[in-house]
Amino acid sequence: MVAVDVREALLRAALNLFAELGSRGATTRRIAQEAGVNEVTLFRHFPTKKALIHAALHTFVEQTPYLRLPDVPGNLAAELTAWARDHHKHLYKLRALIRTSMGEFEEHPDQCKQAMCVSISINNELTDYLTEAQRRGLTTAVFVPRAAASMLMGTLFADAMGRDPMPERYPYSMRDGIDHYIHLFLRAIGASDASAPPQRVNS
Repeated sequence: MVAVDVREALLRAALNLFAELGSRGATTRRIAQEAGVNEVTLFRHFPTKKALIHAALHTFVEQTPYLRLPDVPGNLAAELTAWARDHHKHLYKLRALIRTSMGEFEEHPDQCKQAMCVSISINNELTDYLTEAQRRGLTTAVFVPRAAASMLMGTLFADAMGRDPMPERYPYSMRDGIDHYIHLFLRAIGASDASAPPQRVNS
């Protein structure tokens, strides 16, 4: 195993074990075993477990691809629906890592911020998109773009995090859920191209 492969294997192992077991459970011994190396090799690449987990989270954030919103809004319904589906897909896939990071905020705030920093950039992009949509007259309601962005992202976050522990709150599929949320959101901001709502589901 070449040096680059060893480093990548350690980063993957650290990220997976951190998501599953948290900082305490993700020991250097377990990480090394998961990566197929020994602890001596691990410490040749990373001086401490904290440095390894930090690097794993940083690499993950840098390498995760996200669907970008267009700089110039056009069809808000189509663009926001596609964006929301992609954002929700990532949230749901990473729900264990997100829960672990948030659960360790008090003890390891830097790690939590590292894992969540991508959310800040996504919120900024959505805010800019909505601001530009306002400027171009694609919305008619009076609203604060930052608050609207936080509302939509919060809704997607709650759905992705809550489906496992509270399935009764989500009687509709993920796909239908996105349609419902986007329809309500477009109406709230007064989007001119708000589509018809999905078929109503029984609560």
